[in-house]
Amino acid sequence: MCIFLVLAVLAVFGQTAGFRFIDYDDHAYVYENPVVQNGLTWKGALWALSYGEIGHWHPLTWLTHMADCQLYGLWPGGHHLTNVALHTGTAVLLFLVLRSMTGAFWRSAFVATVFAVHPLRAESVAWISERKDVLCGMFFMLTVGAYARYSRRPSRGRYMVVVLLFALGLLSKNMLVTLPFVLLLLDWWPLRRIKLADGGARELQRPGIPFWQLLKEKIPLFLLSIASCVATALVPEKIGNMGRVPVVVRLENAVTSYVTYMRQMFFPGKLAVPYLFSPNDTAAWKVALALVVLIVVTVGVLACRRKRPYLLAGWFWYLGMLIPVIGIVQISYYARADRYTYLPGIGLAMAVTWLVADLSAAWRFRRAALGSLMVLVAGALAVAGYRQTSYWRDSETLWARVQDCTSNNCVACNCMGVALAARGAGDQAIAQYRKALEIKPDYADARNNLGIALFNKGEKAEAIAQYRKALAVTPDYEDARNNLGVALQDRGEKEEAVAQYRKALEIKPDYADARNNLGVALLDKGEWTEAIAQFKKALEINPRFAKARHRRRSHLTIPHWDPPG
Repeated sequence: MCIFLVLAVLAVFGQTAGFRFIDYDDHAYVYENPVVQNGLTWKGALWALSYGEIGHWHPLTWLTHMADCQLYGLWPGGHHLTNVALHTGTAVLLFLVLRSMTGAFWRSAFVATVFAVHPLRAESVAWISERKDVLCGMFFMLTVGAYARYSRRPSRGRYMVVVLLFALGLLSKNMLVTLPFVLLLLDWWPLRRIKLADGGARELQRPGIPFWQLLKEKIPLFLLSIASCVATALVPEKIGNMGRVPVVVRLENAVTSYVTYMRQMFFPGKLAVPYLFSPNDTAAWKVALALVVLIVVTVGVLACRRKRPYLLAGWFWYLGMLIPVIGIVQISYYARADRYTYLPGIGLAMAVTWLVADLSAAWRFRRAALGSLMVLVAGALAVAGYRQTSYWRDSETLWARVQDCTSNNCVACNCMGVALAARGAGDQAIAQYRKALEIKPDYADARNNLGIALFNKGEKAEAIAQYRKALAVTPDYEDARNNLGVALQDRGEKEEAVAQYRKALEIKPDYADARNNLGVALLDKGEWTEAIAQFKKALEINPRFAKARHRRRSHLTIPHWDPPG
């Protein structure tokens, strides 16, 4: 079965070895990140422990990206294969741990297979920047496995292994803060450690443990979760310049998202990235219907909690693990995302699998029927998973698919523009940026990118106007300030260009491009000493910065600066 899971994952996701980087966070995580590109170093390790400007604090994830650069350089296939390997390990561990806890071979195998090949996994596995998903998933399953082992024969040493693995998971992605609650659910089922209110313990081979004692047992894990939440609160938010969403809308979106994720688990069609907040998704009737569905399912699960304890464990696993990313606390501009179901979906798959197995207990040809159903479902999901993964081949393919699956998606239009500009299709890129701005006129990223495209086309006055509009929306937008400086430098407005570069560096002191461009501007003004100092700083930030290195060595050459971008 383990070999089958390995082959199934390779069949669906092995194609990513031939994929490229996606111009959607991959630049920040890998191919434009000088610290990561330097591979594993002590300086990089210290940076990983303190860096959070990307909107997340996940030092262990950074270290794996550095290790990939150490091994593969900037060959994207190697980075993709690491994601595939981690996902494979998680799928195999899910099967082994679930089988160990329940003793149910085929049910555990089916849950693991659904997890392994489901189309909702494509975003987590095929997107290099989502390394944190597959990495924390592996530590999640290792933690659960260690806890199951501890529950069979408790000891301080075994408990410390649980704590250590949980800590490593939190250092990979802070979504694991809900894991202590998951362990309490596993105490209910399948570990059956909880002592019932009537003093007995259902189907236990040993006396049950009072709930308060199990809660006390997990205090160190809860403390780690609190520490992770504090660390997360200290890093900058990644909402960007898309704007905040009212609390009421977020609550409505949370209710509908729970049901939408359930629908996508069973009917995974038109999957995309990102799903933006839309008035259509939070229509009153949709919110009311979703709320009714959630209440009915929850009441039913509670009513069957003793007869079918797996329903309570699986359902509240699903509900609880989604809480950090369901959108009540806004952590990004997404309304929802496929990757958020990576671990929560396991609970739903468990509940449904065990329910179908129980309801079919009296079937005459149960074995043949369930076997055929398992093969049919797994095969259909694998085919759909392969197809969904194929859309992540390159940026243009991905954003074309997103535009087909969503409407009024300004992010998709902007990113498609970036992809088109990268292969020299400037006019098509401009059309995409303008389309994004028709949807959202205050979209600063699209304004900045439109300015870059116009500058490269020679329409420099309009480019400057676009940069200024972007800065009017988001004054601390360092890229727009740097690009405005380049355009002003090109027009001969040296003092204003220098001012823009300095403002960009106030916002982001380790901005190598801005330091390099400031050095060129100062060189053009005859301030050679400070210019050389800026080139040195640019090289300290990014030792691979060849242009800065050349200018530091030959500072009397004709001044030149980087084009916007």
